[in-house]
Amino acid sequence: MNPKIKVVVATNEHIPYVDIILDTIEKAAKVRGTGIARRSNEYVSKKMEEGKAIIALTEENEFAGFCYIESWGNKSFVANSGLIVVDKFRGMGLAKAIKKRAFMLSREMFPDAKIFGLTTGAAVMKINAELGYRAVTFAELTDDVAFWKGCESCVNYDILQRSDRRFCMCTGMLFDPLELKRKDVMEGVSHAIELV
Repeated sequence: MNPKIKVVVATNEHIPYVDIILDTIEKAAKVRGTGIARRSNEYVSKKMEEGKAIIALTEENEFAGFCYIESWGNKSFVANSGLIVVDKFRGMGLAKAIKKRAFMLSREMFPDAKIFGLTTGAAVMKINAELGYRAVTFAELTDDVAFWKGCESCVNYDILQRSDRRFCMCTGMLFDPLELKRKDVMEGVSHAIELV
């Protein structure tokens, strides 16, 4: 990754970036032709205020990437969502660095929670797998209605609804901290963290 880009936990001082973050996420979804759960300016600002977001900025404070975390199911699940890297900063390993920092933040804030994500992107699936996630059925993810309500703004919501929340265009991926006891999983997580 380019050493001139810093990947940090977002705070109140980063709230002025929210509009560009949301715009970048929406444009990327349109280009890929995939659905996305839309979040409001207030929602993303709150993630920053709570210390539940990761932002990547250049030395000149130009926005380069973002991700946020949210707990569900009485804090038994944590989702890493909204991962985005600005086009001109792609191919540098920035998505992996952001995802790794979001993963570490999730483990710090919610050490016993299962960490999950929904994605249509092969690159994100690869990063998740390197961090110890595995592809799972939606039945293994949170049953928290508030999480699934966030999918209502996605263009593919009708698929999720028709399938009784069993499947959609996204792939569900899950990291279970109880599996850390398995040596092969722990070695994979350690290796992925060393690579970033």
